[in-house]
Amino acid sequence: MPSQNVYENAVFFENYSALPRSVHGLDGAPEWPRLQEFLPDLAGARVLDLGCGFGWFCRWAADHGAEGVHGVDIPTNMLEKARSMSQDKHSGITYARANLDALELPESDSASYDLVFSSLAFHYLEHWPPLVRLIHRVLRPGGRLVFSVEHPIFTCPPARALMVDPGTGRKYWKLEDYQKEGIRSKPWFVDGVEKQHRTMATYINLLLDTGFKLANFDEWCPTVDQLRAHPEWETEFIRPMFLLIGAVKTLRLDEGIA
Repeated sequence: MPSQNVYENAVFFENYSALPRSVHGLDGAPEWPRLQEFLPDLAGARVLDLGCGFGWFCRWAADHGAEGVHGVDIPTNMLEKARSMSQDKHSGITYARANLDALELPESDSASYDLVFSSLAFHYLEHWPPLVRLIHRVLRPGGRLVFSVEHPIFTCPPARALMVDPGTGRKYWKLEDYQKEGIRSKPWFVDGVEKQHRTMATYINLLLDTGFKLANFDEWCPTVDQLRAHPEWETEFIRPMFLLIGAVKTLRLDEGIA
């Protein structure tokens, strides 16, 4: 999660812990059914979860056959809860505290993971390119990277951007400075929560240049059934909030194998 580590802020943590995705886990995350479709068969797999939070995906992966699951995050309060929720029946899960913006993994981990997963963590990171190269190193050939981030259209406005046209009453999203990448500081439970805005091209081209093949791509919006259950999600048709990506590790020519 973020170097800023706003999750250690007591006010933020209390409010974040009350979100549906915190209370109900993956079932409380509206994008989860679509993201789940990107995942490979986990039977016997070794899984790395970057920004594991309360460990919901770690436990899901273990329950779906993963042989070993390693969750990494920086907030101690989230990791403590993840460990307490996993200890009874998930002996194959380990957790570690580390800053994803400066993550190091041992050489023994090279080409050892079948899946690297991350949910809504990468948009906090200033130094994402080194992490992508690290992910490529620790995935086995053919292994998958599956992740979600806040959509670049959602991250780019420096302030709340859902507007209402005074003449028509129609809602619209005010897009500002899309091509200017960098920190966006906005209020979310507390003031000054920092996230990194990157363009769609930056996300995709970094994956391709690092040696990944794009396998799945979705600008999430609710299904008919989801919208029926949550009519307030109509906003997601005005602008996408989540970008979901699945990529497969290939070997580059400079690694000696085409």
